[in-house]
Amino acid sequence: MKRQLAMCLTTVFVVSLVGFCDADDWSRFRGPDGSGLSPDDTPTPVTWSDSENLKWKVPLPGPGSSSPIVVGGRVYVTCWSGYGTDRGAPGDQKDLKRHLVCVDRETGKTIWSTTTDAVLPEDDFRGMFTQHGYTSHTPVSDGERVYVFYGITGVLAFDLDGNKLWQTSVGTERDRRGWGSASSPILYKNLVIVTASIENQALVALNKDTGEEVWKQEAGGFASTWGTPILVDVGDGRQDLVLAVPYEVWGFNPDDGKLRWYCEAVQSDSMCSSLIVGGDTVYAVERGPRGGGAVAVRAGGKDDVTKTHVVWTANERSRIGTPILYEGRIYWISGGIANCIDAKTGEQVYQSRLAGAAASAEPGRGARSGRGGGRRGFGGGMGGQDYSSPVVADGKMYFVRRSGTAVVVKLGTTFEELAQNRFESDDGDFSATPAISDGELFIRSSKNLYCVSKGE
Repeated sequence: MKRQLAMCLTTVFVVSLVGFCDADDWSRFRGPDGSGLSPDDTPTPVTWSDSENLKWKVPLPGPGSSSPIVVGGRVYVTCWSGYGTDRGAPGDQKDLKRHLVCVDRETGKTIWSTTTDAVLPEDDFRGMFTQHGYTSHTPVSDGERVYVFYGITGVLAFDLDGNKLWQTSVGTERDRRGWGSASSPILYKNLVIVTASIENQALVALNKDTGEEVWKQEAGGFASTWGTPILVDVGDGRQDLVLAVPYEVWGFNPDDGKLRWYCEAVQSDSMCSSLIVGGDTVYAVERGPRGGGAVAVRAGGKDDVTKTHVVWTANERSRIGTPILYEGRIYWISGGIANCIDAKTGEQVYQSRLAGAAASAEPGRGARSGRGGGRRGFGGGMGGQDYSSPVVADGKMYFVRRSGTAVVVKLGTTFEELAQNRFESDDGDFSATPAISDGELFIRSSKNLYCVSKGE
């Protein structure tokens, strides 16, 4: 398993092991390759609670919607404090701080926590900020450093002892709607690539050693984009950096940021979810405030590939979370409804309401659904829209609803809900996507970080 190599080494090499990354690490948003699929076949728990299969629980210094990552025996997660932690009395922006917290994955002990002052002015804590706040971007790590994106405050790099190595601004524009930004950074070769859609309406690549800008691609079309870009192998050793924006999918050269191709796609004026990839095909499923749909596009080509590379389109719709592709089928949960479509054709395999989900009409569909519900959670409003994305391990899909209810579904051609779990002691907001490593689940709320482990 993942720590066998470490167990074979003597304590002389403990310091070097801190930066060790292996196949079981969950080093970025939705896992090592952004697929949401665990590369490990270790059995994962089906049920948990405050008293069952809970390895540890760690209080966090403040709320956040960013997802935890797991690298080299440590768990990293970001939070904020000082402003906007109380919806009724947000306080003064000058007190706003960001935190990067490092936790030992075995013991749950906090190893270190950094504090970063906010670059002001920030967006006021109102509107959509009551839904996700100031740390919505998931960190990324190469096993030697941890890179974080704090929006207007910039992109920062820390070593594995919590020392800040550099900080670079990628723009200080503010969202006129007060919705903020949420796209997570990714790594490519020696680059940290950030979608600064709100801050600069740009895709920006920084040298990961120095923080210096390597390239920047600006375009008005980046507006209303919150998804994280993904790398796609398109053949002959070429990779495209692909991102869904309102109405289109764009493919870039990740080495220089130049646009290689573009394609008409989901007819929505906003893109909250990220693309998913199967082979050389990318898939988008979205339901914006106005419009939506699903599309499969073969990546690659040059210039406008709409007429040559669209594989299928469908009227399926999701919302905030990114779907999952597993064994030829695409799965997602939205509004209390579990959905499954065939990745080759876009045809519906099933659509089923989760147990206990309140009935309400899902826009554009005939099925009944729930509103998501945010019980006593942080933020509230917007009908309790779920924000996290599903992840898969051991043939099971895990999806944490904003209310704190975690749904476990067995994957296949028929809907089979295995369990619904929750930590009854936590009345916070659960908007982050879980991380999975070596059979363990790492779940964060606006108040706590949890490790769920089978048999503990």
